[in-house]
Amino acid sequence: MNKFSDFNLSNQILKAIEKLNYENPTSVQDQVIPVILEKMDIIVKSQTGSGKTAAFAIPICEMIDWDENKPQALVIEPTRELAIQVKEEFFNLGRFKRLKVPAVYGKTPIQPQEQELKQKSHVVVGTPGRLIDHLEHGTLDTLKISYLVIDEADEMLNMGFIDDIETIISYLPADRVTILLSATMPKDIESLCNEYMIDPIHLVIEDEEPATIRISQEKYEVEVKEKLNLLRDITIIENPDSCIIFCNTKNKVDEIHLFLLSLKYSCQKIHGGMQQRDRLRIMDNFKHGYFRYLIATDVASRGIDIDNISLIINFDIPRESASYVHRIGRTGRKGKAGKAISLVSQFEIQLMNDIEAYLEKTIDLKTWPDQNTVKQFKEKFDEKINTRPERKETKGASLNEGIIKLHINAGKKTKMRPADIVGTLCNIEGMTFEDIGIINVQDISTFVEILNNKGELVYQELQKRNIKGRPRKVSKVIF
Repeated sequence: MNKFSDFNLSNQILKAIEKLNYENPTSVQDQVIPVILEKMDIIVKSQTGSGKTAAFAIPICEMIDWDENKPQALVIEPTRELAIQVKEEFFNLGRFKRLKVPAVYGKTPIQPQEQELKQKSHVVVGTPGRLIDHLEHGTLDTLKISYLVIDEADEMLNMGFIDDIETIISYLPADRVTILLSATMPKDIESLCNEYMIDPIHLVIEDEEPATIRISQEKYEVEVKEKLNLLRDITIIENPDSCIIFCNTKNKVDEIHLFLLSLKYSCQKIHGGMQQRDRLRIMDNFKHGYFRYLIATDVASRGIDIDNISLIINFDIPRESASYVHRIGRTGRKGKAGKAISLVSQFEIQLMNDIEAYLEKTIDLKTWPDQNTVKQFKEKFDEKINTRPERKETKGASLNEGIIKLHINAGKKTKMRPADIVGTLCNIEGMTFEDIGIINVQDISTFVEILNNKGELVYQELQKRNIKGRPRKVSKVIF
């Protein structure tokens, strides 16, 4: 297909695709979307950065029945960060269809998730352990699940989640579409497919220009004790607008973070030892361009989609060759150029050799830049490091155009229901059901989105109208 409109999608989905600036289907989208629209099981082998999330999210959003209150699709992700990212993709693509997409994952309180699942939910995205918690507690209703997505299946295998996936599947209706995506296809994944999928279509998506070719790759051989100094010189010469520095351990992340802070770099860190809310906040700030350098363990290497990362530095060489591909795949996204530099100590030469054998490619060996060269670049580097980074617009920002989100100070404890909100809004002259977006009724608050540039009208009217027989305080919410 040359255009998304060739897939015979609804105007609501096409409008979201246009707002997200998805111009033409990628190779994986071109081949996967029609199969899912035909409600056939499918196994997709595709590398990172290929646009595969939208490949399954677009057709699922298209086929969701908005009137059904129970979840119709379940998406399993290996990490919390991926679960949140995929939830956002579904939310963005289903924005004008008003789809509700809860994300459930561990290391956060389960009660708010339970409350959200009690309300109308269309697609649930989650990590295996927390999904099982909800299934065992009876807070995730699977009766209407028609679509199961097992994403990053090889990573699930590496993290020991295969048994958990089988447990989750045991709760699901047999009559469903199953979609499995994986960068590699180990035997355990093949066995899973054979047992739980019905005559699946097998698709191997070969990127016309793989990230490992599109991304310029270099390596430096350096003694362990000199790595920090080489890192400093490389960042001065490369002077990236946005950079991720990968390490193998959280202790090393902490060490480099302190080192770069001492040099007045605009930087933050992320690793598995941090609180979940802090990790999410830092990743969100990095997406917005609030700082230039992110120091991270592999928690940030898998599937995290951030536009315009110009440089990846492997301070430590990953122990698994596949991890190298996922790390450098954070740059060179969606066909753009990127660069990756690896700092190889004498103890990591074999790991680098293994990576080159895996890639079937010899990575260019560079020599440490001399100090005269570093001095030549230092002035421009200092100028950039002392300038506030340019703010980046998030992927879904344009979807908020013409939408105002309102807060109403009443919720479940005062027996507020979505029908009460809809009834009040539709009695406002000029308002229709189509102008009402997602309604989220919480314990003591209700949030409602007003679409089609009618938010100001509704806001003003609700200052003088009763909702469910009483005046309510109504205020605007900043997205």
